[in-house]
Amino acid sequence: MRVTVTGAFGKAGRVVVEDLVAHGYDVVATDVAGPPGADAGLGADLVIADLTDYGQVVEVLAGSDAVVHLGNIPAPGRATAPETLHQNSAMNGNVFLAAARLGLRKVVWASSETTLGLPFDTPPRYLPVDEDHFPHPTTTYALSKVLGEQTAAHVSAWSGIPFVGLRISNIHRPQDYAAVPGYWGDARSRRWNAWGYVDVRDVAKACRLALEVETTGSQNVIVAAADTIMDRPTAELVAEVFPDVPLTRELGEFETLLAIDAARELLGYEPTHSWRTELPTQEPPTPS
Repeated sequence: MRVTVTGAFGKAGRVVVEDLVAHGYDVVATDVAGPPGADAGLGADLVIADLTDYGQVVEVLAGSDAVVHLGNIPAPGRATAPETLHQNSAMNGNVFLAAARLGLRKVVWASSETTLGLPFDTPPRYLPVDEDHFPHPTTTYALSKVLGEQTAAHVSAWSGIPFVGLRISNIHRPQDYAAVPGYWGDARSRRWNAWGYVDVRDVAKACRLALEVETTGSQNVIVAAADTIMDRPTAELVAEVFPDVPLTRELGEFETLLAIDAARELLGYEPTHSWRTELPTQEPPTPS
């Protein structure tokens, strides 16, 4: 299968390209910035393209069987609020419509955990948060993803192309885990996404599974780690920070509060990376 990966020079995109190449895919990597050609070090040549231009989108998707669409302004605050909504909506719409025009076999794309109500300054209605907590955008970034999911549903219905939107949690690379102990002193410091995170390699796996698993229509699932990013039991965190939020089930000791049951069922997704095994070990002090 030939797959175009947009946002290929970004934090997640690089690892997605690497994973797909390692699994035998023919990858067309594209981004709006980065060293073009082989100089990007992706394992696939990088094609520079602006996804807000429909013609360029058609060109970079032409000849591919599927697209993994990661190319967006990646978070609130990176651009003005109106520009974030405008650019992300344009990029998503262009990719989805170009996929339909070209008759691609699958569209996998990055939605966001923010569609579920993040940041949780206003507590969630229940915990763990699952797909039914959608939509509660609180920023134009989250709104761009909500609109993207609605657009995907309609374009999928028009075209018959299966779409899979991944509501991806806060991405951590291996080098990011060294900062994790700094989160533990204040449970409220990470309340904004109910202490969720996901390893970038598990994101790449989720993208590949979404390409490979047979799906219909437009499906959207949460992609997170199986545990929280905190060193305390999940029930203790909830009792301290969200004492009035009802629980829908008994919680595992360190279980994530961003439910991944739907991703498990739809994609066979099972995260294999955790800060608990990835965090650099500290040598104990030498006795004097």
